[in-house]
Amino acid sequence: MKQFAIALAKKAGTFLLRHFQKDHSLVSKRTVAKGLHTRYDQKSDQIIVSAIKKRYPTHNILTEESGYRNKNSEYTWIIDPLDGSTNFARGIPFFAVSIAVMKGKDLVIGVVYAPFLKELYVAEKGKGAFLNNKKLHVSKTTTFHNSYFLSCEGGDATNKRLAKINALFHPKVKDLRKLGSAALESSSVASERADAYIVPNIAPWDVAAGVLIVEEAGGKVTDFTGKPWKPQQGNYVFSNGRMHQKILSLLR
Repeated sequence: MKQFAIALAKKAGTFLLRHFQKDHSLVSKRTVAKGLHTRYDQKSDQIIVSAIKKRYPTHNILTEESGYRNKNSEYTWIIDPLDGSTNFARGIPFFAVSIAVMKGKDLVIGVVYAPFLKELYVAEKGKGAFLNNKKLHVSKTTTFHNSYFLSCEGGDATNKRLAKINALFHPKVKDLRKLGSAALESSSVASERADAYIVPNIAPWDVAAGVLIVEEAGGKVTDFTGKPWKPQQGNYVFSNGRMHQKILSLLR
């Protein structure tokens, strides 16, 4: 199942890369900051979903583009076929395909593929997380003043709440950044590129794979009150674990 998920992410990612910076009709969509969906989101979704239906016809499927397909299975595929749609439309290379698999209430597989960057994140429950076959470990940073944080507005329609969150941390941390792809932002915590990622109101398909990747790299993921991630819209913190309680105490 893991190898199948990897192959699917690569197939969809190759399709996206083939059209990246080639479609000038996307220029008119560039002013849309939130809720942007292109035909490439939809086509990538079709590539992934049709393959899962054929290979695992009894499995549940939840995707950003086509909703929830409930087969009353213990397995659920959670998919964002193009995470970072606005980046894609604007010609910015921070976009990815995100595929996760849950068995019951547990995430068991997480795959994030960034085709332009040629980066493949893979995690399997209990077997670690990897970037291009190199085992990942979260950072050992313990203090804010030495840390790099990522944040984004998630599903919020405006940046108002994000501005308040950033104001809590920006004076304290070395730097605070936004990449425009929740899948890559969460995975960055696993690969030591960031020490924490804070995001309100994020959808499950945006970060499901990233949750497992961070946890398997030794990090921690909870909501703003310290409760574990669930496959529903919510406010979440991804961190190396060493500063997690400090982050939560400020968010509260």
